[in-house]
Amino acid sequence: MTTLVTGSGLVGTSFAQAAVQRDARLVFYDAQPRREFLEKKVPGADIVFVQGDILDLPALLHHITKHRVDTVVHTAGLIGTKVAEAPYTGIRINVMGTVNVLEAVRLAGVKRLVQISSLSVYDQRRDCSAPLREDFPRGDGVLYGNTKVVKELMVEAYQRLYGFEVVVLRLAKLYGLGHFQGGSAGGRLIQTLMQCGLSGEVARVPRPLTTDFEYVYAKDVGRAVDIAATIPLPEETNFNIGSGEVLTFDELTRAIREVLPGLGVEILPGPPPDTPVKQPMDHSRAGELLGWEPQYTREEGFRDYVADLGECCPRATRRSRLCASRPWCSTLGDLSPGRRHLQGGRDRPGFGERRE
Repeated sequence: MTTLVTGSGLVGTSFAQAAVQRDARLVFYDAQPRREFLEKKVPGADIVFVQGDILDLPALLHHITKHRVDTVVHTAGLIGTKVAEAPYTGIRINVMGTVNVLEAVRLAGVKRLVQISSLSVYDQRRDCSAPLREDFPRGDGVLYGNTKVVKELMVEAYQRLYGFEVVVLRLAKLYGLGHFQGGSAGGRLIQTLMQCGLSGEVARVPRPLTTDFEYVYAKDVGRAVDIAATIPLPEETNFNIGSGEVLTFDELTRAIREVLPGLGVEILPGPPPDTPVKQPMDHSRAGELLGWEPQYTREEGFRDYVADLGECCPRATRRSRLCASRPWCSTLGDLSPGRRHLQGGRDRPGFGERRE
């Protein structure tokens, strides 16, 4: 059985860590394949890397056919502010890219598609008095979340027309060792907090990033994706994958300090965060039909993350100027995509609210 994964970000590489345990054959299809990154996360695995764009349907179909793919895990796309910064491009990649994946799945006769979706599909402007079940209304009016809803609708329509198997996973915000080129603000934020906690330096965080959110460890997500790719098709096919709790930013930093007590945080002034997540997702359906529950507690997830940073990116564990002098930037050493500044941040040392 061969699985093609679109995108080589945190979801796809975490899935690979789980899939190689059953000797799965994996093909990664990405416009910018992160071979070195994936090889460090899954050392010694037999993985095929293909440089290709999901907007290029003939190329995508060619490689699905060439490698006799019977399962596709679709993770590729832009996240969060990257969609809002370039709406036309974001919509083309997220929506038309998904339509191309669906066309390739149909034309090649792929058996199953695992569609990676997000907590962001839910419309939390509505009354959220209880954890969110899979039938909660979708479409929050934010461009990124709405593109995720459109993707789900296209997947549903194609499945009804052509009959291939589909499993949709709606993920909470992931944390874990990643490169975050797709635009995950939350994932990169936590990685910066971890790196600064290791080095004993101050993380300077723009205020818009200090929102309440539900988080889940990437290795738990990787296991969920692997189950979704291999389990006999369940009677329900949309599943929430999360921790079941919403953390405030203060609760998040306190949790990290339980593992890395040297973390210092400075909040840079700016506009307040967007509408916070009010309720966590109810993931009981995943427990009942997929046999999935998060295996890592919050503390266990952060401790495992520290170990991964030390093994994969040793420079991240050494003292660096970046945490103190640059607001919210990557310090992944050779894996770093470069220094990225957050909109809303101010690059002025000593400016902002200090939180110890």
